Amino acid sequence: MAGELSLLFLLLLCGRTISEVQPLHQPPSDALDFGFVPAKTYDTSAYHEPGAIGILFRIVHAFLYLVQPNYFPQDLIKKLAQQSFGSKPGDYQKPENVVLTLQAVYYEIGFIVCSAVGILFVLLLPLVGLCFCMCRCCDNCGGEMHQRQKKNADCQRGCFATVLFVATLLISVGVLFAYVANQHLTSQVRGAKKLMNSNFKDLRTFLTDTPAQIDYLVSQYNTTKKKALSDLNNVGPTLGSRVQEQLAREVRPALDAALTIAGAIRETKEALENVSVSVEVLQEGTERLHGNLTEVKGHLINTLNDSACTAAQAASTCNIIRNSLNQLDINANFSKLPGVSSQLAKVNEVLKIDLSSLVQKGYAAFNNTPDLVLDQTKNILADIKNILEAVGSNITAFTKMLPIQKVLADFTIYLTQGEAYVQDHFPLVEQYDFYRWLGCLILCCMVILILVFYYLGLLCGTCGYDKNATPTTRGCISNTGGNFLMAGVGFSFLFSWALMLIVMITFITGGNVEKLICEPFEDKTLFKILDTPYLLNRHWKHYLSGIILKNPDIDLTFEKVYSDCKENKGIYPTLQLENIFNIHDILNVSMYAEDVSLKIKHINVNLSNIVLLDEIGKKNLLDFSASGINEINFAAYLTEINKSVTKVDLLSFANDLEARADQLPKGALENALKGHANNIRMIHSQQVVPLEQAMKYVRARSTLNQSIRLLQKLSSELSGKVKNVIGAVDSAQHIINNNASSVIVQETKKYMNTIIGYFQQYAEWVKESITMEVATCKPIANVIDTAVDIFLCSYITDSLNAFWFGLGGCSLFLIPAIICAVKLAKFYRRMDTEDVYDDSVEQW
Repeated sequence: MAGELSLLFLLLLCGRTISEVQPLHQPPSDALDFGFVPAKTYDTSAYHEPGAIGILFRIVHAFLYLVQPNYFPQDLIKKLAQQSFGSKPGDYQKPENVVLTLQAVYYEIGFIVCSAVGILFVLLLPLVGLCFCMCRCCDNCGGEMHQRQKKNADCQRGCFATVLFVATLLISVGVLFAYVANQHLTSQVRGAKKLMNSNFKDLRTFLTDTPAQIDYLVSQYNTTKKKALSDLNNVGPTLGSRVQEQLAREVRPALDAALTIAGAIRETKEALENVSVSVEVLQEGTERLHGNLTEVKGHLINTLNDSACTAAQAASTCNIIRNSLNQLDINANFSKLPGVSSQLAKVNEVLKIDLSSLVQKGYAAFNNTPDLVLDQTKNILADIKNILEAVGSNITAFTKMLPIQKVLADFTIYLTQGEAYVQDHFPLVEQYDFYRWLGCLILCCMVILILVFYYLGLLCGTCGYDKNATPTTRGCISNTGGNFLMAGVGFSFLFSWALMLIVMITFITGGNVEKLICEPFEDKTLFKILDTPYLLNRHWKHYLSGIILKNPDIDLTFEKVYSDCKENKGIYPTLQLENIFNIHDILNVSMYAEDVSLKIKHINVNLSNIVLLDEIGKKNLLDFSASGINEINFAAYLTEINKSVTKVDLLSFANDLEARADQLPKGALENALKGHANNIRMIHSQQVVPLEQAMKYVRARSTLNQSIRLLQKLSSELSGKVKNVIGAVDSAQHIINNNASSVIVQETKKYMNTIIGYFQQYAEWVKESITMEVATCKPIANVIDTAVDIFLCSYITDSLNAFWFGLGGCSLFLIPAIICAVKLAKFYRRMDTEDVYDDSVEQW
């Protein structure tokens, strides 16, 4: 018991966790890796497979179920254990005790009946044998050496021989069962030393691993501390980034919009410049074309005013040509378009202030939030670090105060003494087992001796029997067979009562151990008996908690302890050792978490120095919106861009003019008109075609088109966008100046929960480790299983029950064997007299 208490005290070092402390908020902390608690594998396998003899064991179990089919009398045993029989006179006459006695008799009725049969067998069989011998000495009971001849003598002899042979075979099977069970028990006892050594080894492993596991749990606090210190050292990037992330939902879109407007200003300037340059290029080309077309048209008018056109043959043709001259002109006139110089001048004025630079300053100020947080939390972080260092120092100091080495030394002494005691006395157990094996072997040999006489009697009698021989002339072999049978009968009377006495004792013992210990141990009913309040100690409600925890009111049961150890759980929660020794004050993370929380709550970060966009920047935006871009006549530009270069296709016009000239009479008028047509073709090829296809003019036209459309789109949204951007910036600035404190408080709480979350992870890991990994008590369950389930039940009880089952069968079948052997010996032995029949009488 002292060794057990020392072991339990050692396991007190496991402590308890803060499972009672409910966190304020589940922190989004990073998962900490505490590694694996160092543990070794236990070698003992508390499971026994009997092998082929298990079939015999199951047969015996089935027979015991027939003898005792009642359920385990749990209530009856509780009541019997709580009664004090014989302590006072007249206790047995009390009605309640009489009822309990009758209930016990009812439960044991099967064993009682079988025992009564065995007692009758033990008492009557020697008496019957004595009477039988005396009767035969008086030439009665088959003792007279005279055999009356009957017609069915051969049938009787065959029947007696068959029944005797069958009975002998069954006895042989029974003695074989008894011998195998005897050998099995001896072999298991010899191999038990290895199993015991394995249990002792597991206990030593359990003892040596537990302190290392506790040290590992304590050392892993450094993992938590390092992670917390890492976050504290990075309070700027951590807390500052969180605050910045929350404010960025309003700030960044506002600054991004302002930066977009700054880009739009530059794009607007480029678009206005492109419009101005493109218009100049296109004006240059169209004005030169317009001059040439005007000159050609003047020459044509002069030619058509010639007197030759007044002739009757040419008048109509000249009139047609004269009417078509108004088509000979440019179509797209870019010189009439309004200029954009005033808008460009205003935009250039706006660009004198670098709005992008002002916005970038706002970005830089806002991105400086982590540095502001770090600068304003230096003192508080130093206090928190001191708290964390104090926690680690307290845990280390506490572990040094615990008497680990003393407990280890004491328990090692008890374990060594127990192992030495087992090692010293195990040879004695083997010696006693040898005596037991020898005694059982002698019993088997007694049965085998009887079987030898019966087998020899059957062999000699059957082989030496002569049908033609008369009872007085039977051969020597046949007579010897009869004598062997009678010798077997004699030894049966001598040994059977002793065999049955041994069977009865082992049957009552082994059967009740199986029904009252082994079966209820297997289904844990036995533990429920032990867990009955006030059963083992009239003053203690729970015996186990009274022994271990010194508090019998704590609900600590044998069944729960055994089940938890069977599942290889930690012994600290299994035995509820927190009721003896509570290290909650050391691993009470909530206490230190409150200190950390109070320090973190004092964090007060001022962000009012952050300016997203100053008044100059806002005025710059307003100036841009008032630059007059919306006053540009975009429709006029787009109309001219979409017009063709000339009103008419000059090639078609020249061809048509030449065709008209061919209708005129040959002469100077015809030639002049054809010359004008050639000049028009030259103007088309040298001026119209370049305006339509040359890269300079194509690019100018395309650039003008794109720029005008860009400016048109921008002008439609400019005023609203600028107002929205200024409103967004003002709103974000207002949040920083007035609402940032609430955001900082909110994010500080989250940051605090993150730091505390690391401690909670550590506490939960310690709790789980203590429950499932630290000081796992599988060896204790293995010791119980080895002692009860394997040694007592599997090795001893099953073998003992198999032994009496086989020997009992032998004893029972000796009765029909005796009867048949006596009857059959009459047919094999040589008689002194025989029946004589007169032949004349037979003939008559």
